[in-house]
Amino acid sequence: MRIVVHGQQAFGKAVLEALLKRGDNVVAVFVAPEKEGAKADPLKEAATAAGLPVFQPESYRKPEVWEHFKSLKPDLQVMAFVTLFVPEEFLNIPTHGSIQYHPSLLPAYRGASAINWPIIKGEKKTGLSIFWPDNGLDTGDVLLTKTTPISNTDTLGTVYFDRLFPLGVEAMLESVDLVKAGKAPRIKQDESLATYEGRCGPDNARIDFGKPWEQIDRLIRGCNPAPGAWATFNGAKLKIFDATPLPAKDPKGIAGKIGEIVAQDDKSFTVVCADGRIQVTRVQADAGKISGGEWAASVKPEKGARFS
Repeated sequence: MRIVVHGQQAFGKAVLEALLKRGDNVVAVFVAPEKEGAKADPLKEAATAAGLPVFQPESYRKPEVWEHFKSLKPDLQVMAFVTLFVPEEFLNIPTHGSIQYHPSLLPAYRGASAINWPIIKGEKKTGLSIFWPDNGLDTGDVLLTKTTPISNTDTLGTVYFDRLFPLGVEAMLESVDLVKAGKAPRIKQDESLATYEGRCGPDNARIDFGKPWEQIDRLIRGCNPAPGAWATFNGAKLKIFDATPLPAKDPKGIAGKIGEIVAQDDKSFTVVCADGRIQVTRVQADAGKISGGEWAASVKPEKGARFS
């Protein structure tokens, strides 16, 4: 089977290398074009090292790009982290079509921030889907899914890098085998269960210490490492990456005002929220990440100082 790998970054590289390691016939690689001055994409580097032809079209809407793809005589396109829109005219060129990775249990959490939102919204599980893409946004038939729990301490980083990344590579290989064997299913997504959340960016990541500790905790974890939950202190933005919630046994008895820094030591500082406190242990004010205690020592908050 003549396979074309299409993707970018570390995940695309891992899928390519896994296919090559077991002897699959990868005939070409398509990679997202790099921005001017940027380093070569890891997938591109891996493909070049393997002696594979690499193509980086700016758009997949052009008939000449389709004709070039046809000339490769592909049987299957394996899409590992693709962000450019790819129309059905291109997707359907391979003999067996195209399969794509998505880091959620479709039809839930369609969209670009499918890992952040389940954590932020308090889901107890998430997962990944390998699906047959179409012209919709993550709407194609599902080939297979894999599920993973979300713990009370999981971050976007742990869910993705520890589980959805390696599980995704395995799922891609399993899906290729099913296609080869003629046993790959096409399961229609139930539109009544479909959810979509927009991109989780800085506008969504601002911390309101007037909210309950549980919401703040989930927001911090769901934005770690990107985009980074943040709050403003003395007019300056402070990103908060690691924190421990300290629920109050009696919210009415909490000492301090909302957003007030009420304690600090060499490792952390503690902020009052609606029903408890948040002990902050890792932040970023400027270039690098430092401990909460280092930040507090550098700004020397006065008694009663608060996040706005």
